[in-house]
This record gives sequence, C-alpha cells and structure tokens, in this order.
Amino acid sequence: MPLAATGDLVARAAGTRSAVAAFNVITLEHIEAVVAGAEAAGAPVILQVSENSVTFRNGRLLPLARAAVAAAEAAGIPVALHLDHVQSDDLLRQTSGAGFGSVMYDAARLPYAENLAATRAAADWAHARGLWIEAELGEVGGKAGQGGGAPLDAHAPGARTDPEEACAFVADTGVDALAVAVGSVHGMTSRTAALDHGLLGRLAAALPVPLVLHGSSGVPDGELVAAVAGGIAKVNVGIALNVAMTGAIRDFLAVRPEAVDSRTYLGIGRDAMAREVTRIMRILGRPGT
Repeated sequence: MPLAATGDLVARAAGTRSAVAAFNVITLEHIEAVVAGAEAAGAPVILQVSENSVTFRNGRLLPLARAAVAAAEAAGIPVALHLDHVQSDDLLRQTSGAGFGSVMYDAARLPYAENLAATRAAADWAHARGLWIEAELGEVGGKAGQGGGAPLDAHAPGARTDPEEACAFVADTGVDALAVAVGSVHGMTSRTAALDHGLLGRLAAALPVPLVLHGSSGVPDGELVAAVAGGIAKVNVGIALNVAMTGAIRDFLAVRPEAVDSRTYLGIGRDAMAREVTRIMRILGRPGT
C-alpha cells in the first residue's frame, strides 16, 4: 500500500489513547523485521532512519530509504517513513523526494534560544514541503549534553522538560510533535528506566501537540503502558531490536561455530527482531490502559 503519513498515524494513536511504535532501522534485515512484526501485530508502524544510521552507511541516505519505501509499499499494514535525530541541515534537505513524510530535527544540544531559532527554521522548511516535524526539549539521557558536553543524567536537575518552557517552544517553533525528557535514556540495554508520570501528565495537559518518548528500549512494559495512558502518542525504539538480533545470532553461533553462510544467522536475527516488534506493539496498542 502507499506510504502512510506519520502525522496521521500519530494523531490516530493520540485520539485512541494508544501509541504508534517507531523503530530505528540500520539494515535491510531491520526493515523486514519491523514490517513483519507490525503485520503480525496488525497495527501501523513507523520506520525510522537516524542520522547515525546514515553515517554508518557511508553518509548515503537513499539506499536505506529506498529499501524502506519498497518494504512499506509491499506491506499489509500502513507504514510511514521518518528521518530521526537530524542535526545536519544538509541531511534534512535530502528528505525531499526520498519518501520521508516526517523528520525529527534535533537541536536540543544547543542553548534554548539557539535551539528555538534552528528548529523554527527547520519547521518552516519542512512545512513548506509537506513534512511533519518533531523536535525535542529537555535532555533525554544517554546523549551529549548542551554544547556537546558529557551526557546529562536523566534524573539530574535541569534535564527534564519544563511544561511552561515547552508551551512557549511549541508556539514559537510551530513543530507538530515534541519529544519530552521524563526519565528515559537513549541506548539502554537493561529495562530499568523510571519515568516521571506526574511531569508527563502536566506536559500532556499543557501542550497542544502529541508527545513522543525517546529511549524507550530501557523502559519496562508497565512504565510504557502508563506513559501511553499519560499522553505519549509515539514511542521510539532502537536498541531493543539490536539486543534481540545480537542475542539470537550469538546463541546460534555458540552452537554452530562452523556456520559461515550469513543468511542462516541473519535470518535468525531478523526473526528475533520481528518477535520483539510484535511484543512491543501489542503493549502500545492497549488503548485507555
């Protein structure tokens, strides 16, 4: 089916008190696993290509983007394509004509005034081309802090998104969704993050746009369910797929160290990722819970 619009999927999820899952993809196996897992769950999904993934692919956006578009068009469920955590204005401009319906512009590392100005310019550019745009305010753990310094702890003073500041930021930038810092951490391999649900409730009540949770791989199931009930409409997942894939391949090669055909262990890794996609999507699709 044709590519879905990210904004439509997020708005529909917000309207049913559920959340749409957005999975970061690095390889063709990631793409195939996300689509297969979403089809098993019977729910729409967002494929995300991050700036880091583009860097890994020798700075080339189109090979992975075109693979994602082809997989989306062959899928039995709606699939949207999103460019994630873009800091490069040059990369932002490469979305035009590449199949992307949305972008997350990440200037959160900058001081507030610079973040606002850069995000406003990115939003103007994106909207002029029909792109839905997400931004971030506050400092989600696991990334470099403002000015490129050491990552700020997700629970440190000043890390969390301030509702009053967020309202002004959304109004002044014109973004369509906001990723908020409420205690999750990028890159976690253990699922032990504790979210600030009181703050999330205040943000959801104050802001006129859907809220996004980054760093969701480290958030336990119960916390995810509560976050969706509290107003999160888009949930970003990345490292959980890599944990599933790497674990499955490691287990296979431990038993079959003589294996050299990459199709055998990549297929096992792809299947493990697909199962994790289905599991997460079924958690997020419990409207009103």
